[in-house]
Amino acid sequence: MNVNAPLELLGGLSPSTFMQRHWQKKPLVIRQAIPGFQPPVGRADLLDLAAQSEVQSRLIVQADPVAARDWKFRHGPFQRRAIPPFKQSGWTLLVQGVDLHDERVHALMNQFRFVPDARLDDVMISYASDGGGVGPHFDSYDVFLLQAVGQRRWRIGRQKDLSLQPDMPLKILANFEPEQEFVLNPGDMLYLPPRYAHDGIAQGECMTYSIGFRSPSAGELAREILQGLSEDAADEVGDALYRDPKQPAVEHCGEIPEGLYDFAREALEEALRDPLALRRVLGEYLSEPKADVWFEGGNPAALNGRLALDRRTRMVYDRHHVFINGESFLAAGRDAQLIHLLADQRYLGASDVKRLSSAARTLLSDWCEAGWLYADH
Repeated sequence: MNVNAPLELLGGLSPSTFMQRHWQKKPLVIRQAIPGFQPPVGRADLLDLAAQSEVQSRLIVQADPVAARDWKFRHGPFQRRAIPPFKQSGWTLLVQGVDLHDERVHALMNQFRFVPDARLDDVMISYASDGGGVGPHFDSYDVFLLQAVGQRRWRIGRQKDLSLQPDMPLKILANFEPEQEFVLNPGDMLYLPPRYAHDGIAQGECMTYSIGFRSPSAGELAREILQGLSEDAADEVGDALYRDPKQPAVEHCGEIPEGLYDFAREALEEALRDPLALRRVLGEYLSEPKADVWFEGGNPAALNGRLALDRRTRMVYDRHHVFINGESFLAAGRDAQLIHLLADQRYLGASDVKRLSSAARTLLSDWCEAGWLYADH
C-alpha cells in the first residue's frame, strides 16, 4: 500500500495524513468511504453465525426505550426463536470476529492494514431494530464504524466524566454530554479514537460493521510477557541450587535471608539476559490466535505455486524473528525478506516461493500441513 496516496476509504486523505491528524487524536466522519457498499454478510447470515457455539455473540434489549435504565443483556449462541421479532424496537444483536468466518469480511478488514497488523483486531457486525443501540459508552480502543444497512444517528463527545451507571449489565455512561450529532448512511464511516464517548441509535432497520483495534494494557502485557519468560526460565537460567555455606545460626528464624533475595534477583536477571527474549515473547503473544480459533489440518503443499495465509492466521515479524499463530522462528537473509513479504501481503507468489531455501520451504510446508497456509492456485 502506498501510504502517501489519497485513499477513498479515508475520504481522500492519505493513510499518512490520517495517522498524523486523526489516529488516537480526533474523530473523522467520512461520507461514502465505500460508495455503493453492499454488505457481504446480511441479516440472515448474521443470525446463522449467532447460532453457532464457536462464534461470540451478544443480544441487548432495551425493553422500554423511554426508560434509559431498562436494559437486558445475554450471551449467545442464539437459536432463531431466541431473537426478538424484527418489528420489535430497541434491540441489538452483536456478532464478534466475523472476519474469522467469512473471507469477504476478512478482505474488508484488510483495507485497514495501513495500521500495523499487531494492532488490528477484528470486525464486529451489529444488527439493530428501530431505536436499537447499546447506550452511550466509550471504547478503550480505536474503531472505524462503517454503516452497512439503513441509518444510524450518532452522538459523540470528548467525555471527561467516565463514570458509569450503577447496577447495569452494560457499561453505560452516567453523564453523557454529546458535542456533535450526525446520521450515517450506507457506505459512510466514522472513526473514533479511544475513550471518545459515543451513542448510536438505529433509525429503522440498521447494520453497522465495526473494525476494531487491539490496545493491550500495560498490566496485560506485563502479565503475558512474564508468563512467556517463565516458560523458558528453566532452560535459560539453569538448575543451579541455592547455596549458603556461610549462613550463620539465627535467632529470628522467620526472617528471609538476604542471600536468598540476591539469588532470586540474579536468577531473574539471567532470565532477561538474552537480548531477544522480550522481542520473542512479545511477538508470540501478539500473533496468538483468539481462544475460539482452531485450524483444520491441511496437506503439505508441493510449494510449486502461489501460497496464501489462512484468514484466521496471525503473522507478524521483527528484525530477528517471524511469528505465526503464537510460534516464533529466527529468520535472516533472503528467507527473512521473503517471509516478511508473505506477512505483509498475506500471500507469496510462485516465483518468490521458488527463491526460498530448502529449509524455509520445509517450514512453509509444515505450516500448510497445520492449516495456517494453503496453496492458492
